[in-house]
Amino acid sequence: MAIRLAVRLTPRGGRDAAEGWARDEKGQPYLKVRVAAPPVEGAANGALVALIAKALKVSRGSVRIVTGEQSRLKILEIDGAAQADLDRVFGSP
Repeated sequence: MAIRLAVRLTPRGGRDAAEGWARDEKGQPYLKVRVAAPPVEGAANGALVALIAKALKVSRGSVRIVTGEQSRLKILEIDGAAQADLDRVFGSP
């Protein structure tokens, strides 16, 4: 079972951290995340995958970026985690 998670990534954010939820103009929730890595050669995306995997206690291979590889707003697909896990770790949207 895989769940989807919308994320807005801020590269070169000084530290790696999830900073809570926000909503886009359509009212869809997304998780705000910052990473210290620059957006060069996939470094920021790799840091994002590592951060989410560690927070949810799943392997890095269980976290995939399915859309938004080159943009700030990304959709992640996470195997081995449930919506309850997201709510426990990041709070409810």
